[in-house]
Formats: sequence, structure tokens, C-alpha cells
Amino acid sequence: MMLNENTQNSAPLTNPRQAPKNEVLIFVWETIKVVVISLAIILPIRYYLVQPFFVKGASMEPGFEDGDYLLIDEISYRFAEPARGDVIVFRYPEDRSQFFIKRIIGLPGETIEVKNNKVIIYNAESTEGLVLVEDYLDTGQETFGNMLTRLDDNEYFVLGDNRLASSDSRRWGPVNKILITGKAFLRAWPFTRFDKIEGAVY
Repeated sequence: MMLNENTQNSAPLTNPRQAPKNEVLIFVWETIKVVVISLAIILPIRYYLVQPFFVKGASMEPGFEDGDYLLIDEISYRFAEPARGDVIVFRYPEDRSQFFIKRIIGLPGETIEVKNNKVIIYNAESTEGLVLVEDYLDTGQETFGNMLTRLDDNEYFVLGDNRLASSDSRRWGPVNKILITGKAFLRAWPFTRFDKIEGAVY
């Protein structure tokens, strides 16, 4: 048998061991590109726009339960002020390594009074005091306390929805705006309770 020495019409010869090696290198390079691009997109969102948090404890029941997975909007408060009724995540004033979740009750410049199981707001529109109607509270809740607090220009008075099991501004005072991480805007887990989080309307 004779081999044809004319290579013009013959198929190129390949090393069967070389092809798989090239495919592996291509796969690795494509994977690296996907990871880099994903990080370039996800990291800015994770650290500057949206941040996930797990609820720990019962201080916001029944609206927010232990183990709920929430997404926190970190950018809205750069363009608008926090509002009464917003559910926020913030650094605990007495230990900034911890994060708390509560509802905003009092706004900067207001005076907040807690007495006789009521929260009363004093501001320019309600100089005689406005008793806050909190329909989101569970039946049987009581707002214990006897206090009168004047808020500075950057301070917020916060309370847990589960007043009987909440450590909040009644105990350790108001929250400065610089400690606020953001507003809770989406419950992502459990799936059976997946929904957008709206602030309370008074």
C-alpha cells in the first residue's frame, strides 16, 4: 500500500489528545469571563443598591417573622427622606456591628410621647398631639412605656410591631440617620410570603 504524498486534497491530521485540551482551555476561559462579568454587575448592586438580610427574632411579628429573607433598598434614602411607617434596617446604636429592623414612628424635629398604651406625635401640624392609629399591630399588642422624647434634626424614633417583644427607641433612644442602612422593600423568602413591602399609611 502506498501513501498519497499530495497534501492539497487530503484532510489535515490532528492530534487526538490536543482537541480535548483546547476545549478545556476554552471552557475555563469562558467560565472566567462569566464570573468576572457577573461580579462586575453584582458587587455594585450588592454593596450600593440592594442588600439582603435575614430577620432574626420576633420583634416585628406578625408582619415579619424569624427567618424571613428580605431585600433592603439602599439607594432611595439618598434622594428622599425616610417616611413615617417605613420598615428600615439600621445599625444598632449601642453596638454598630449589629443590624436591627424596626418601623419608623417619629420623624426629625418631632416630639414623641408614649403613655397609656398610645403613641402621640407632636409636630408643626399637630401641636396638640396626634394619637397614632396603627392598624398593622396584632390584636392584643400593647405599647408599654411612659416617656417624652424630642428628636433632633437627624433622628428617628423607631418601634417594633411586636411591642411586647421589641427592644426599640423606648429602651435605647432614637436612631441617627447615618445609622440607617436602607428600607425593606421585598420579602424574597419564604416563597409562600413573597411580596413587596409597603410602608404603613396613617
